[in-house]
Amino acid sequence: MQIIDKVPTLKPRPIDAHKGDFGKVLIVAGSLGMSGAAALAGKAALRSGAGLVRIATPKTILPIVAAIDPCYTTIPLPEDEAGRISAKAAAQIINAAAENDATAFGPGIGTTTDLRSILAQLIEQDALNLIIDADGLNNLAALGDWPEKAKANIILTPHPGEMKTLWSPLIREPIPQDRQDQAVKFAQRTKATIVLKGAGTLVTDGDRIYTNKTGNPGMATAGSGDVLTGITAALKAQGLDNLEAAILAVNVHGQAADIAAQTLTQTSLTATDIIKNLPKAWTD
Repeated sequence: MQIIDKVPTLKPRPIDAHKGDFGKVLIVAGSLGMSGAAALAGKAALRSGAGLVRIATPKTILPIVAAIDPCYTTIPLPEDEAGRISAKAAAQIINAAAENDATAFGPGIGTTTDLRSILAQLIEQDALNLIIDADGLNNLAALGDWPEKAKANIILTPHPGEMKTLWSPLIREPIPQDRQDQAVKFAQRTKATIVLKGAGTLVTDGDRIYTNKTGNPGMATAGSGDVLTGITAALKAQGLDNLEAAILAVNVHGQAADIAAQTLTQTSLTATDIIKNLPKAWTD
């Protein structure tokens, strides 16, 4: 196992650069009552350098999501009676994903058979750069033998509870107590890049591993994971490979939280505070 110590960096921006040079991000997120998850991921992607960010979200909550930040665009999606993305949105999402450099799926979407169907189709898209987080992971766990069908380039960002949910349908042996063993074995089994969140977040592709040294307990707050999803998608869209994008994302995410906690304290830290301090984190 190769230990990674160096954090990747983004290339300097050319003087004649335009927004098309820095990637297009699609974020499939939100449901009735969970508009904030979509907005947090979108704002974080913008603050992490993506040239264009699009949020695909149920049509009922689209006005709320759109009003939170004018810098991303929105795509209205068909929804079910509970205000969650319906299966009728599948073709629209797949077409939009093909037009973007990275797609994030999961923040605040809920778990339904319709969403599982959409995700099953997304992971079968050849060479699609796909980041799956939050409710996306819970939908993924219900797909059973999904690694055998996956053609997308996948980054998974589970917290420990989500890792347990993902583990049992795919690996017969009990989940190891050691976090590194969990992450490495799951990456090897799925051929995905794994971001196992928590104190000392681990990033691995099954051959290489990185232990993050930034961040603090104040990040244990609603929406923090949605922010990480947006950052990761933005970095992937800017041309980093899966491992590089994930390593840099968790490092900067934690660093922004550390900067925020210096004045706000860990107790008062919120997900929006992490986004507000991303500009300072990017200068360090």
